[in-house]
Amino acid sequence: MADEFKNRIFNELRNRTENVRPQRGPKLYRLSEKTIDILTKRLADEYVAHYFYRNAANWCNDMNYKKAAAFFTTEANTELQHAEGLQKYMTDFNIIPEIPSVETVDSFESLVDIVYAAYQMELGLMMAYNKDSQMVFGDDITTFDFLTQYREGQKESVIEYNDLINALDLIDKNDKFQILYFEQTYM
Repeated sequence: MADEFKNRIFNELRNRTENVRPQRGPKLYRLSEKTIDILTKRLADEYVAHYFYRNAANWCNDMNYKKAAAFFTTEANTELQHAEGLQKYMTDFNIIPEIPSVETVDSFESLVDIVYAAYQMELGLMMAYNKDSQMVFGDDITTFDFLTQYREGQKESVIEYNDLINALDLIDKNDKFQILYFEQTYM
C-alpha cells in the first residue's frame, strides 16, 4: 500500500514537471519560456538604465556638475547590480541569459532634462516590474518573490525622482545659479 501511494505521488510529480530539462541524474527545474522572456526584457531595461545614467554622469562631469555626476554614477552602478542580479537568478535556474543589445542616449540638453528623463525611465521600470509580477504570480511564485526586491527598488527610485522634480519646481529652471543651487542641495 505504501509503495503504491509513493509511486502514485512520484508519477503525479513527474507529470507536473514540464519545466524540467532532461539530463543524467535528477531532473533540474527550469524557468518557463514566459519567465525567461520577462526576465530578458527587464535585463535589457536595466542595461538601458545603466547606460543612461553612465552617459548622464559623463555629461554632468563635462558641465562641471560634480555632485550630479557622482549621483548618476551611483545610479549607473545600481542599475548594473540589478542587471547582474537578474542574470544570477537565471543562471541559478540553469538558464544562460541572452544579454540583449540596447539603445543608449548620448547627449543631454540640461540637468533638468536628465532628471525628467530619469523619472520617466524609473516609472516605466516600476510599471514593467509590477506587470511582470502579476503575470508570473499564478504559475511561478518563486520568480514573483524574487521580483519583490525589484518592485521595491523601483518604488524607491520613483519616490526619489518625485522629490527631485518637486525641488526643481521651487526654482527658476532657466537660471543657471539656481540650477547649481539645486544640484548642490538635492543631489
